[in-house]
Amino acid sequence: QVQLVESGGGLVQPGGSLRLSCAASGNRFSINDMGWYRQAPGKQRELVARITRGGSTNIADSVKGRFTISRDNAKNTVYLQMNSLKPEDTAVYYCLVETIRGGYWGQGTQVTVSS
Repeated sequence: QVQLVESGGGLVQPGGSLRLSCAASGNRFSINDMGWYRQAPGKQRELVARITRGGSTNIADSVKGRFTISRDNAKNTVYLQMNSLKPEDTAVYYCLVETIRGGYWGQGTQVTVSS
């Protein structure tokens, strides 16, 4: 069973930055894609960014140019650097880790952008 530990969420003013981390452990199989999704109150969960094992990325248009996804394969960790944050970025952010046995979700971390 894969365990995921997320960290880095919090309260930030508009225009500020946060860095989310998600560390995976307990996986018996190689981790393929890793990604971040978010869910705002009353809305469906949506893709923020994904990254393949080789480093190819897919970034949502709403955050392109402001958010960067990266990973450290040796540490089984994925990061989301969020800059120029806006109030509409407020949501619970979830990491997703995929192996050949399926996908695993983190517990979620709250990001609140407010003055």
